[in-house]
Amino acid sequence: MVTRVRRARVEDAGIVAAVAAETFEMACPPGTTPASIAAFIAEHLAESRFAAHLADAERVVLLADVNGEIAGYTMIVGGEPADPMVSRAVVNRPTVELSKCYVRANFHGHGVAAALMAASLSAAAELGASSVWLGVNQQNARAIRFYEKSGFRRRGVKHFFVGEELQDDFVLERELAPNE
Repeated sequence: MVTRVRRARVEDAGIVAAVAAETFEMACPPGTTPASIAAFIAEHLAESRFAAHLADAERVVLLADVNGEIAGYTMIVGGEPADPMVSRAVVNRPTVELSKCYVRANFHGHGVAAALMAASLSAAAELGASSVWLGVNQQNARAIRFYEKSGFRRRGVKHFFVGEELQDDFVLERELAPNE
């Protein structure tokens, strides 16, 4: 399998939303209700939301393509963290958030996430960031292992709502090398 990563365009909003809806539940802890997951998807992962994200100069959405099929995506958000818990936890500035990093289940274990991460770190460096931070559910062991293998370190905690359910996330940060 050959993975190509490219920057998403506004016309990709539908496919990004479809992949987001397909993959979001994998990041939720066991016990998250289907109603809460559906509410989050409807509010935050709709095609109209991604169309707005793709038109926003402070955001970069990357798509991983494997043999003509979209296998996953990431989204980087520029600017200072709005959440005070995150702002206190993140050590390096300027920073960007790796807001989304999802790979469809049938592409797990094929290097898609690593390709997306490498491209995301490059995009963050191009935005002038000296670090990248993210939030990951404390029960998502698979994602935590991947992020730590990718050089991220735990810096703190934050809260995250899925629908009306309050979730606990770790805040992870990775410093960017000057040549990334």
